[in-house]
Amino acid sequence: MPLTGTFNRSMDDKSRFAVPKRLREQFGEEELRSIYVAPGTECSLDLYSKIAFEELADRVATMSPTRADIRNFKRLFYGRAERVDLDSQGRIRIPERLVTFAGLQKEVVLIGVHDHVEVWDAAVWQQFLENHSTDFDSMAAGVFE
Repeated sequence: MPLTGTFNRSMDDKSRFAVPKRLREQFGEEELRSIYVAPGTECSLDLYSKIAFEELADRVATMSPTRADIRNFKRLFYGRAERVDLDSQGRIRIPERLVTFAGLQKEVVLIGVHDHVEVWDAAVWQQFLENHSTDFDSMAAGVFE
């Protein structure tokens, strides 16, 4: 099942926020106990289930290790990615280095994006929407050609 939806959350002083129950169910694991959090693009973070993270790792493993850009991506991605546990209230704690990477403040937005969830600072997400929403029709035309 593709991950979908937009969810506003508040991050507490310990860099924790609750993963919505609907998203936890969409991750497709019987009892979701942990999630992989990794650097994403455009100052966002990516959340992956164990299965989705392993599938991504399998795809990356097939890429040429002789290309400097691929080696550097692996270093930057895997060196900052981390498995985090969900507590009894469905919250995860984002490591400080990833909070800093994504510029997360108190208000964050979680967006389901097919096989992962993106975590954005709410103000940055709003700016992204303002900059790209008018391009949706042309993007859709390119995707569905």
